[in-house]
Amino acid sequence: MDLGISGRKAIVCAASKGLGRACADALAQAGVELVINARTEDTLRQTADELAKAHGVKVTPVAGDITSEEGREKVLAACPKPDILVNNAGGPPTGDFREWDRKTWLDAVDANMVAPILMIRSTIDAMIDARFGRIINITSGAVKAPINILGLSNGARSGLTGFIAGLSRDVAQHGVTINNLLPGPFETDRLNATINGAAKRQNISFEQAWEARRNSNPSRRYGRPDEFGAFCAFMASLHAGYLTGQNILLDGGAYPGTF
Repeated sequence: MDLGISGRKAIVCAASKGLGRACADALAQAGVELVINARTEDTLRQTADELAKAHGVKVTPVAGDITSEEGREKVLAACPKPDILVNNAGGPPTGDFREWDRKTWLDAVDANMVAPILMIRSTIDAMIDARFGRIINITSGAVKAPINILGLSNGARSGLTGFIAGLSRDVAQHGVTINNLLPGPFETDRLNATINGAAKRQNISFEQAWEARRNSNPSRRYGRPDEFGAFCAFMASLHAGYLTGQNILLDGGAYPGTF
């Protein structure tokens, strides 16, 4: 399927590896010019080179912390008027809420709620003027089905979800859509860290915890990042103009509810 976005420009945050990279890869395959961001410059540059070589599009790496004002300014200087914005940032640490002080909470909210909102604030008016825009926020399946050890993520990302619910309805008339993409368990470094933490708490091996988590999913497997990236690219496409304000859960059927 031709996604109808070849030649468009996109910012993809936290794109050097994992789900961010998968989204960048799928957009590049669709012919989108990219500005990709991550904190580790060497890894980011390697990713940019690989994506450009694989898909023949311009890929500009901008190293920096997207949760900082300086990091956002650098990214926006490289692409001040993107057609597509993919907000993404590493999740906060797992643990017991009794262990988290005020700074820990503020860091989580800053990274997983405030930073994406500020990126949206900096880019949405140009999208409105152009009568086209796609904003996709990578959040977490824990927004819909909270996980007790992910309290920081549950709280911060739910705040972003509530904000998007209102804003998305305000800008839909201008051809700008805003949606959230909620990953369940995908094969990424983040999943490895989460399962490693669970293994330590349960006093079992990583392999045992990995198998148990995988087998608890109705699909009996973990998601592949390329599956996630393909869905992100569709949400950014010309064909998804009537989809807005939604929380799309990709979790292999793990969420047990009807709605």
